[in-house]
Amino acid sequence: MNSVVNKRQGSSPSVRLGGAVILIGAGPGDPDLITIKAAKYLAKADVILIDRLVSPEIIDLYANPEAVVIPVGKQCSRGIRTTQSSINELLVHYAEQGKLVVRLKGGDSSIFSNILDELETLAENQIEYEIIPGVTSFSGAAAYCGIPLTARQHSKGIRIVTAYKTDEISEETWKDWAKTDDTLIFYMSGQKIREISSKLIQHNVDMAKGLAVIEQATTPQQKTKTFSFQNMNLDELPDFEFVPTLLIIGKTVSLHPKFAWFRELDAFESYFDKTPAALQYAN
Repeated sequence: MNSVVNKRQGSSPSVRLGGAVILIGAGPGDPDLITIKAAKYLAKADVILIDRLVSPEIIDLYANPEAVVIPVGKQCSRGIRTTQSSINELLVHYAEQGKLVVRLKGGDSSIFSNILDELETLAENQIEYEIIPGVTSFSGAAAYCGIPLTARQHSKGIRIVTAYKTDEISEETWKDWAKTDDTLIFYMSGQKIREISSKLIQHNVDMAKGLAVIEQATTPQQKTKTFSFQNMNLDELPDFEFVPTLLIIGKTVSLHPKFAWFRELDAFESYFDKTPAALQYAN
């Protein structure tokens, strides 16, 4: 935890001394997947800006009990939204007071998050910062489902993509996705399951590939369903239910039944809707 401290001691005169912002990936849900370095910073934080998709147990277990915890969650499909400009303003506001501010994001803060906006704000305001990686949502989901993302004779690589806005995806891209031997990982695409599958079938996807739909990965409410393109019925694909939902498409999906180790419960409800970052919007 000496990185920010050492940087301040060696700072040039043009850099403001005082507060700092630590951008932390909290992992996909299981609080035990938090990194040691992240836990150390949480224990010293004065202010914590927490995303909606962060386990509430992380705050209970690791955060400074005197820290100010501010929910800044987003879920546009339900009208839950804290504007990015508001988050940026909070980061600057507290850092300029000399506070140690933790910006706690779900998964890894560098993958499908607005970290660039926040980094630009911190740099423009000459605020010290550090980025602490977290267990990515896709690696956590794959591990807890027993799906190797790469494996000999199955997949040599992975691609992390999104089909959130399908109208912006070219036919050439769909063709490339259908033909690649890489494992495809779709973020923010739970509502597009049928459209994605249909497009890949239209572009002659390899029938040896499968689709895994993983909801609320690594939490007690994890739910996994797998389908083969060989006998896929689009009408039988599940409806989007809970955030986060991750899609894995590739040949390694067929390994799930053999290597699944995490016991999934029959009971199924939202895990993250009970967090402080979600409850603030319910009142």
